[in-house]
Amino acid sequence: MDASTFAARAAGIRTCFLDRDGVLNRKMPEGQYVRRWSEFEVLPGVVEAIRNLNDAGIRIIVVSNQRGIAKGLYSETDVEEIHARFQHVLAANGARIDGFYFCPHDKAGCDCRKPRIGMFDQARHDFPAIAAASSAMIGDSLSDIEFGHRLGMLTILLDGDKSQERPGAAEAVVLADLCSASLAQAVTALLRFRQ
Repeated sequence: MDASTFAARAAGIRTCFLDRDGVLNRKMPEGQYVRRWSEFEVLPGVVEAIRNLNDAGIRIIVVSNQRGIAKGLYSETDVEEIHARFQHVLAANGARIDGFYFCPHDKAGCDCRKPRIGMFDQARHDFPAIAAASSAMIGDSLSDIEFGHRLGMLTILLDGDKSQERPGAAEAVVLADLCSASLAQAVTALLRFRQ
């Protein structure tokens, strides 16, 4: 996407979809999962980036694949507790996330595991004003970028941590509309063009 097209799309963003692990908090090594709050390490600049989106009037929706639930490593309640505690941290800093959605399933048998779009449909049910054309997806994996791309969203790939690079990373770079090193950098790029 050329710079002028990106600027035009960014100016109209009303909802920002965010992946969780690797975007909001430090991702565990491949094959491991954040199972409890004590393992949820908020990345630098994340709270401020979320507050900046809030201040710009942009709705924030987290969409996260949580396959560890299907594997029996933690429960849906554990995930909800992590999100509630993170929301408390945000609130203490004048920030908030509008909705959290997660897929508890394994790789097959559902319509919600990204890159499938079930979590978008869930969010739109709860927030009818959401439109894909005025949404952005910020994530750190190919499945995140494919999710946004399938819906026609603006897509931003976070590719700053090369030690956590996953299969499909090169394809994700090509597919994404923009690559950024961090959520803070991605939000700065989005907000630069706000009307």
